[in-house]
Amino acid sequence: MARRLLVTGATGGLGAALVRAARARGHEVVATGRSADKGQALEALGARFVPADLAEARDLAPLVTSVDSVIHAAGLSASWGAREAFVRANVTATARLLDAARAAGCRRFVFISSPSIFASFRDRENIGIDAAPADPPLNDYARTKLAAEQMVLAADSADMACCAIRPRALVGPGDRVILPKLAELAMRRRMLLPGGGHARVEFTDLRDAAEAIMLAEDRAPDIGGIAINISGGRPVAVRDVAVRLAAALGTNSELVTLPVPLARSIAVVAEGWGRLTRSAAEPVLTRYTLATLACSQSFDMAPAERLLGFRPRHDALETLLAEAAQWKAKR
Repeated sequence: MARRLLVTGATGGLGAALVRAARARGHEVVATGRSADKGQALEALGARFVPADLAEARDLAPLVTSVDSVIHAAGLSASWGAREAFVRANVTATARLLDAARAAGCRRFVFISSPSIFASFRDRENIGIDAAPADPPLNDYARTKLAAEQMVLAADSADMACCAIRPRALVGPGDRVILPKLAELAMRRRMLLPGGGHARVEFTDLRDAAEAIMLAEDRAPDIGGIAINISGGRPVAVRDVAVRLAAALGTNSELVTLPVPLARSIAVVAEGWGRLTRSAAEPVLTRYTLATLACSQSFDMAPAERLLGFRPRHDALETLLAEAAQWKAKR
């Protein structure tokens, strides 16, 4: 059944993929984001674009009036930054949108959470939907995404079904996080691999993530109060990613093993110096980045298939490599 959807964070890679997926299903889409200059591209996809800052806009009612479902993909995603900025973008904005959606009579609210809540200095394989988050979280991004997720799930009711999706390491057109960071590492003369790069990671194609989220929107009344983990379902060693990415970029970096204890000490010192100097620049290494590269993390995909009927259709690593080749050609 066609519905009217609000997609927040629509100017990002995932947001644009969500607009495409929603329109393909025949839904009417109201898209919002802070980058007004990207609105024309979203309108070309068939959405109505309304620029807005969810944390600052005086009144969010115009965004949610006559909307059946909210897909909240907006947020601040970074491994470093001012705590106040993360609270504002991830917690305050979510709380305001929840209140506005409830007051407007929206029936479904799907929150895009993050697997960063599980990041820690230990391997975690086949993480289930009931797995405990890392305690304490490794950075303010993970901390505020967890707080926002808990807020959304607690708001689940018979009047407005609320659920969350945690997509892992999104890659594809519009990715401004994963590929740029990995490419920067691959362009160095020496590529340092914590623990030799033996940890296994999972990527998720943006198209698969959008499909899972649309399935969650459709089944929200049945999965209210639940957070579901999503990935491409193909764990791969960091070292293998590094080798194949270097080939795609045409680089010839020397792969050098960095002992994890030494790397952790570097990260702690770098973060401490960054806080002391109040630097906005991300330290050369953070504990969060180290944990994602040095410790395996993978998801149990059975709940996603059981609850959503979701199975990934794309090889996310191949998507990453294809994007890397295009990035190289543009440069």
